[in-house]
Amino acid sequence: MAQVLSKARLDTLPGRQAGQSELVDYWRLLKPNVMQLVVFTGGVGLFIAPGSLHPVLAFVAILCIAVGAGASAAINNAYDTDIDRVMVRTRLRPTASGRISPADALATGITLAIGAVTVMALAVNWLAASLLALTIAFYVLVYTLWLKRRTPQNIVIGGAAGAFPPLIGWAAVTGRIELMPVLLFLIVFFWTPPHFWALALYRRKDYADVGVPMLPVVAGVETTRRHILGYSLLLAAISLLPSLVGTAGWLYLATAAVLSGMLVHGAWRVLRTASDREAMRLFKFSIVYLFGLFLALVLDHAAQLWLLP
Repeated sequence: MAQVLSKARLDTLPGRQAGQSELVDYWRLLKPNVMQLVVFTGGVGLFIAPGSLHPVLAFVAILCIAVGAGASAAINNAYDTDIDRVMVRTRLRPTASGRISPADALATGITLAIGAVTVMALAVNWLAASLLALTIAFYVLVYTLWLKRRTPQNIVIGGAAGAFPPLIGWAAVTGRIELMPVLLFLIVFFWTPPHFWALALYRRKDYADVGVPMLPVVAGVETTRRHILGYSLLLAAISLLPSLVGTAGWLYLATAAVLSGMLVHGAWRVLRTASDREAMRLFKFSIVYLFGLFLALVLDHAAQLWLLP
């Protein structure tokens, strides 16, 4: 696909309808689907943290987390333009299709990153801002620039970037890091490999075509399926810790037990059936799993507050 497409060609792309504004492309540059999950987990960390934060400052904190996630995505898109043009899943991204240049995407990402960290520091606190800066730097420098094209452990180590938002939300309220947000960090961290490896199984030809050493490409599909099951079992155990250490109640524990059982069963089916369709089904359920787990934390916390004398 040519780097610069004619306006007539752009208007026929599935990613842009005729007459659609450039603003829509810049919105897509920020990967809003990924941003939703980041904002939700960060918001849960903020909601369940002890203490209180003025609603305006809480909104600012969540907005900064969202903008920081979008900044990371924009920089990632700028750097990965070459491989995104080839992969079926990504070739209609604004940078891959030529609707936004890599230079413009990079400038957008850097500007948003600086703005998000600065506002977080001035409006909320420096710990939350430092964690946000670390999140962006980790995603861009460690995952995108270093790990992604060099090692099949890219998702394992790089997953830390997506696990920071609960810590940021908690720090925004308390100004410190405690056991509970660390447990939330671990949940997201160990959720990331089975989530993305399930997708990588389904899309392994895409990764092979561009030379990204995802686990199915380097180690094979059988090894990847075993890794998915292993990490799912580990995640199931970790998901119970907030209740077992006394920081969450029975509502969360019951929800985590049921959802984790379903996740492990799905991972077992991926291994036993050797089906790409089952892998994609597990990928989709893993999103529901994480949302359900964090929603249970919110409901559990709200119930505990309601029951207080």
